[in-house]
Amino acid sequence: MKVAFARMGRWFACLLLAIIAVFLAVQMWYFAHILYWTVNNPASSRFMELRLEAQRDKNPKARLAHNWVEYRNISVHLKRAIIVAEDAKFMDHEGFDWDGIQRALDKNQKKGAVVAGGSTISQQLAKNLFLSGERTWLRKGQEALITAMLEIAMDKRRIFEIYMNVVEWGEGVFGAEAAARHYFGVQASRLTPAQAARLAAMLPRPRFFQRNPGSNYLAEYSATILSRMPQARVP
Repeated sequence: MKVAFARMGRWFACLLLAIIAVFLAVQMWYFAHILYWTVNNPASSRFMELRLEAQRDKNPKARLAHNWVEYRNISVHLKRAIIVAEDAKFMDHEGFDWDGIQRALDKNQKKGAVVAGGSTISQQLAKNLFLSGERTWLRKGQEALITAMLEIAMDKRRIFEIYMNVVEWGEGVFGAEAAARHYFGVQASRLTPAQAARLAAMLPRPRFFQRNPGSNYLAEYSATILSRMPQARVP
């Protein structure tokens, strides 16, 4: 009996070590990509790949609209608008807005459903680059680890630059340049304050607002963002 328990103990120990080794290997894989992207631009993201796969189920020739543009060539109006809309404390936090998370939890509890996320720009980028959109504790835990890696490896300007180039702005539309051209026929560098505010207002539900451009909520939220943009701090 003692021998059997000893063998079982060794088996569990080996299993635990194997799980830890796999976990560490996965985290190293994520961190290696992040380090590479500190100086190299990602050509795509996991979220973009998933969207393209879904489109190609309907149309095998589907392609995404996506053109990388350098940080300096993105309108400062869009930068300010996104900070206002998505993460007002971006310049101050280290990846997580704990007050924002608590507000989202309180709102979800009050509504009895998930209606608010509280994710920072860094958290959104972690999810977009590597993960699926499923809502599980395991996925959220991995998102938190990747967020910490991004904040360790990159400065705010680089995180923001990548975010603006990979975020979804409609069906098959990714990044500031593609969005500016798709909705307004201009380069991302030439967006006006009003245009920038409207693009930022679309971000929580870009495909919905793409289908419903006359939404009263979109117009009102755009106006709110526009009024707050002068106070926004950007990298």
